[in-house]
Amino acid sequence: MVAYRYLSGRLTSEATFPNTDNGYREFNDYLVRNGSSVFSMLVNVSEEGYQVDTIPFLRGGDRQAVIARKLDQLFFGAGLKAAFSLGTEKEQRKNEKILFAALTNDGLLSPWLDIFVAQDAALAGVYSLPQLVPPLLRKLSLNSDACLVLTVQDHSIRQSYIAKGELHFSRLAQIHHSSIGDLARNLATEAPKLQQYLASQRLVTRHQPLTAYIVAHRNALKAIEEACTASSTIRYSFVDIEECAKRTGLKTTPASSHSEELFLNLLATRPPRVQFAGDEPRHGFHVRLIRKTFQGIGAVALLACLLVAGKTAFDTYSIAQETTALRADAALAQQRYAQIVRSFPPTPGNDAGLRTAIERYGQMEQKSRSPDDLFHEISRALQVTPAADIESIEWKLVAADKPAAQPRTSPEAMGGEIAVVRGVIRYGDRANARQVLATFDMFVQALRDNPELQIEVIQRPFDIESAKVLKGGDTRIEDDSPRPFSVSITRKLPA
Repeated sequence: MVAYRYLSGRLTSEATFPNTDNGYREFNDYLVRNGSSVFSMLVNVSEEGYQVDTIPFLRGGDRQAVIARKLDQLFFGAGLKAAFSLGTEKEQRKNEKILFAALTNDGLLSPWLDIFVAQDAALAGVYSLPQLVPPLLRKLSLNSDACLVLTVQDHSIRQSYIAKGELHFSRLAQIHHSSIGDLARNLATEAPKLQQYLASQRLVTRHQPLTAYIVAHRNALKAIEEACTASSTIRYSFVDIEECAKRTGLKTTPASSHSEELFLNLLATRPPRVQFAGDEPRHGFHVRLIRKTFQGIGAVALLACLLVAGKTAFDTYSIAQETTALRADAALAQQRYAQIVRSFPPTPGNDAGLRTAIERYGQMEQKSRSPDDLFHEISRALQVTPAADIESIEWKLVAADKPAAQPRTSPEAMGGEIAVVRGVIRYGDRANARQVLATFDMFVQALRDNPELQIEVIQRPFDIESAKVLKGGDTRIEDDSPRPFSVSITRKLPA
């Protein structure tokens, strides 16, 4: 177990832990010292299994149940297993092609995973090195329809078969000598072996041409090119590992053909969606995700509150500025008003006399009357007698304190408002005296219906004595001229 720290495209080897009890204790202490870090485990072991199979096209929980049952059948007892979708088949019915994979030696990895569980460390996942081969080809823009990828790790050669951009098979071959010549001979030998195995497993046809990409350091490429001989089924393509590091964003330049740091950089920048660990080793990572989610929600809520507080503060400042401006305008207006008041001519008399005059004027204003009420009563009477036309109305107010020579029953002695109404009765040439008098009496009676009014007839349409009786010869009017009348209306004002 080798621990690397990744920061801004640079990998730094921090510690190496042997597969012993002492190594486990050191790794436990390492996790304690780095409790705030997030860990990803990249595994490169020969104890692995791959099987391509199809399942019915399903979704959701049904698909997960079928995949879990299939994994248990293929890799019974293995704790680290995963399924990778390879797309759907369209030849017959719609089935989904799945690559079932497992790391079959649980005893090799379980001591390290138990330490993650004991420390509740944030383990993002357990990944197999072949999972990162397709992303490497995409980064290098290499054709990945049907190819072999050979990379060198510590004492091993990783051989992966890629079809249509997805991993279909991988195997690990141990190497016992690290010289460039031995490495070149092993690479030249392993590629044909893998092609023959794939043909035997019917993953490729017997004569299907494959491109074998070999990733190595430039110091070893010449020897590897001389050792690898192309055939009808295998064409070799050599890739400089330094160019790979540059294209994938790794700022630490590899010093040899070993590609561990190259794949670790891919794991840190573009981790695969599928990993091998179960829920228990990843409990700390899940807790961290939940914590970060709530922290993000809290940060968003805090930012929203700060924005609202900022807007409120800005509005308060604007209102304070407007208030200050309004107070300045009010003070300026007060000064102008004072200047205008000082320019007025002096008021005759003192303030007390002026106040008394204003109060008396108010009292007189309250006691003043208008002829509106009497005009309303006259209008009401005219609605009853439309033949009566008003020519003039003389309205006046009379005080009650008149000389004693006048009788108290006269309107002038009583005091109030008096209106003298003068008008005519218009009936035309067919009217008689009785009709004219009846109209006049109706007009007078309409006025007398209001008990507050005192009516006095000054002039009737015909001058007749009260004891004189109109005869038949008097019923016709000698001419058709309007008959004038005059009526005095008096109403006593309330005290």
